[in-house]
Amino acid sequence: MKIGNVLIENNVFLAPMAGVTDLSFRLLCKEMGCGLLYTEMINAKALCYGDEKTKSMIKIDKREHPIAIQIFGSEVEFMAKAAYILNEYDNEILDINMGCPAPKVVKNGDGSALMKRPDLVEKILKEVVKNSQKPVTVKIRKGWDENSVNAVEIAKIAESCGVSAIAVHGRTREQFYSGKADWDIIRKVKQSVSIPVIGNGDIFEAEDALDMINQTNCDAVMIGRGAQGNPWIFKRVSHYLKTNELLKKPSAEEVIQTAIKHLQMDIKEKGEYVGIREMRKHIGWYLKGLKGSAKLRDEINRITEYDKVLEKLYSYLNQSLTDDK
Repeated sequence: MKIGNVLIENNVFLAPMAGVTDLSFRLLCKEMGCGLLYTEMINAKALCYGDEKTKSMIKIDKREHPIAIQIFGSEVEFMAKAAYILNEYDNEILDINMGCPAPKVVKNGDGSALMKRPDLVEKILKEVVKNSQKPVTVKIRKGWDENSVNAVEIAKIAESCGVSAIAVHGRTREQFYSGKADWDIIRKVKQSVSIPVIGNGDIFEAEDALDMINQTNCDAVMIGRGAQGNPWIFKRVSHYLKTNELLKKPSAEEVIQTAIKHLQMDIKEKGEYVGIREMRKHIGWYLKGLKGSAKLRDEINRITEYDKVLEKLYSYLNQSLTDDK
């Protein structure tokens, strides 16, 4: 499929997730066949002020392409300037976050709070599109709450401003990630615009992706929480969509080996101190559902040395292989 002038190999995308979709995780998802990667959301104002931590979050590896950088903010001037700055970066697509529900984001009028102000949305989108040399996309939610469901209205505004695609998470901000995603709102958005629509919400298995496409006619699916500790989902979904054949889930050995590889990649990128601490949640996700892994997860959450984490993981793996004999 294409977004603007960007050709994308398949229609199974990684959702941008704060604290999750860093370089190491994105590379693993790409290896597993993800069609389009997204960075963590980047503060537009911080980027404009040259914040070093912000710039480090948008380091792109040549193996990642195509990739979208996602920015957030609610001040027209800074959003437009950030778009201009990012013309110098290697991303193919510029994405705007209008879906983040986090209190620290919405209290400033950013993220999903923007959906309460369609007039401001229009101003931001016009200026970002004008200043970006790359296709601009937007990620939204169903609305702020059930009394203000306006995804269709925002989508129409986005299309009129020259946005190239829109991703829709079928929950309101009020829901955060609870309850069930409303795929019908994705269908309504798809019916209302001619640009590509990307469906997001409650895709945890390959069958979920096909169900969403059949129910909404969306052009692509975007996977967030379903990819946590499970980068294989991209391979499994894309294969299923092409062949209607379900690939086997990874073995416990493959899961542990991938967790170790991810750990090594993260430490190489961020150093042992930061890497160990940031990988704890990822390792917890990898271990979820594996036999007897709760004790291991608790132990790893207290360890600060790479060698000791590795020792624990290999010990668990060897025990698992012994038990399987």
